[in-house]
Amino acid sequence: MAFFFSELSSRVFRNSFLVLSLIIPVLAGLGLNFGIVIGAMSGQVAIALARYFEMGGLSGLLFCFAVAMVVAAICGYFTGKLYNKTRGQEMIASLIVGFFANGIYQFLFLFVVGMVIAVPATHPMIKPDGIGIRMTVDLVPVKQGGLKYALDNIYQIPFVHALLIVAIGLLVLLAVRYWLNIRKGREYLNNRSSLIVNGALCLAIAGVAVHAMVTKSELMMVRKVPVVTGLLIIGLCVFTVLIMKTKLGQDFRSVGQSQHTAEVSGINVDRTRIIATVISTVLAAWGQIIYLQNMGTLNTYNAHTQIGMFSVAALLVGGASTSKASITHALFGTILFNAMFIMSPEIGQSLFGQALLGEYFRTF
Repeated sequence: MAFFFSELSSRVFRNSFLVLSLIIPVLAGLGLNFGIVIGAMSGQVAIALARYFEMGGLSGLLFCFAVAMVVAAICGYFTGKLYNKTRGQEMIASLIVGFFANGIYQFLFLFVVGMVIAVPATHPMIKPDGIGIRMTVDLVPVKQGGLKYALDNIYQIPFVHALLIVAIGLLVLLAVRYWLNIRKGREYLNNRSSLIVNGALCLAIAGVAVHAMVTKSELMMVRKVPVVTGLLIIGLCVFTVLIMKTKLGQDFRSVGQSQHTAEVSGINVDRTRIIATVISTVLAAWGQIIYLQNMGTLNTYNAHTQIGMFSVAALLVGGASTSKASITHALFGTILFNAMFIMSPEIGQSLFGQALLGEYFRTF
């Protein structure tokens, strides 16, 4: 159990930001944005620059976020322009533009670096012949001036403590929402029943956490969780909720429901769709930086290839569709999808005596 929850918490904190970056394009009528691969590549470009100039720690991480934001915003703008030319086929267009961007990315890192941009062949990132970046780049621990765990190691707390804090936080949130509904005169029977169910679930989670702390159970052996990474994920959730309550957020919803009606209402549909794409691409770039600093290694030419597919799959597993997505779908889907990854080999080993069969079923 300790192994399962250690792996699950690590994967959830690593991947949640990327999955959450898909919500706004869905609400804006762009469907599932496989083009977040472009954002992931933007994040990797920023990390490559930081490692080349040997920037590490928190300052290096902030440098990565700043560079990735600029590169991803530019790429997101042109991607949004492309989506406006392919109305109704945005998901296919996002897949194809991801492949095209991957070609440019590989040309840049395999040929331009070394042939056009002069770099020293003795640099640990550069291949021995002096042309191109190595297949695998070690991000190096923070104490050695690198980016490995630069965000995760700022502050960590035990898993059960985090579980208790989350349960209490959700209880407070439920109470506040219920109180606001009463003030607005929207107290319905289904609201009360859902409050009871959700409240009971939160109390059960809190009870499990307290029991684990009192009895020193196996849950106390679960790997510590990164607080700052969790706060960034919560911050993105809050940002998504707040932006959907603004004029821009209402424009996203209007365009997502009916582009014709939105245009008649005076909304600049093309501009709104481009903004949604830019936001998603920038968030994906930041999510990839969070992902890679947790991994500790930059797989230069393959780290980004499955990001779009896996993030979309996690969102769909959580109950989202091409026209409807929420924070709950993203977080719940991330937990389920990664739990499946962890449990598949174990189930295959238990049922069939071969862990590889579990992997086959998971892939299917």
